[in-house]
Amino acid sequence: MARTETLEDFYIHKFNWLPDNLSQDIGHFNVFRTEDCYMPGARPVQYSRRDFYKMSLFRGKGVIHYADKSIEMDGSALVFFNPVVPYTFENLNDIHSGRFCIYKESFFTETLRNSIHEFPMFAPGANPVYVLDEQQDAYVFAIFEKMLAELNSDYIFKYDLLRNYIIELIHYALKIQPSNRLYQHPDANSRITAIFTELLERQFPIESPSQRFGLRSAKDFADQLAVHVNHLNRAVRQTTGKTTTDHIMERLAGEARALLRHTNWNVSEISYCLGFEAPTHFNNFFKKQTSTTPSAFRIV
Repeated sequence: MARTETLEDFYIHKFNWLPDNLSQDIGHFNVFRTEDCYMPGARPVQYSRRDFYKMSLFRGKGVIHYADKSIEMDGSALVFFNPVVPYTFENLNDIHSGRFCIYKESFFTETLRNSIHEFPMFAPGANPVYVLDEQQDAYVFAIFEKMLAELNSDYIFKYDLLRNYIIELIHYALKIQPSNRLYQHPDANSRITAIFTELLERQFPIESPSQRFGLRSAKDFADQLAVHVNHLNRAVRQTTGKTTTDHIMERLAGEARALLRHTNWNVSEISYCLGFEAPTHFNNFFKKQTSTTPSAFRIV
């Protein structure tokens, strides 16, 4: 399987250019017309994981190769992709009238302080395809058109609206699927990973300086799950493509950004509640994760 595709890879492959602020844009979001993304001589889409989320209005005939299964599509569908699952798409006709948006998880966590991956369509093993009839297709298409118009506007709160549009489409898709269709974990690795993720998320949000982030290492989680730490690490790595520590550090960094941006707690208080023994340790961690210091991030 190819290596994980980054946002930089996406823009180079699709458009042969990079947005000027991509490296500084921690909570990246963009929306596209599918017909604008087919460059002459473009390379086929590789089967791989991406480090961003993608939500697509598909129209036409094709096959999605998603994790260990292939899903045939003929018509219109709303499709959700996430960084955990590798995928590729095989187009079987020349219809390119769809729409799609891409975004990083921090596009939500820094502002809403919730986790986008908690929705059912992002669970390992879940079906990412929601088939649409003609009326549903028109509804979804209209929301994508609103995204395009809003992204190009000068409205100061446009990103708040864009987040709301994404959430609206997620809930619209969930209402299409009958509520009695329960997700079953396909194997033990997926089950352990799901429980690990739930334990990690259960510690957030941090709501007071006296609250402390307790489970900070892979061994902490393994002890809670009553499994050997090597077993946990293998399960998480096999299911998501990332290490247990990667998930913990990324989530910790997301909460740190949220606290710096949305509270008046000083850096020492934030350092303590996130489980660091000294502010210098927190400063070093934050700079490694974001390439800037906590104080500099708060000023921006």
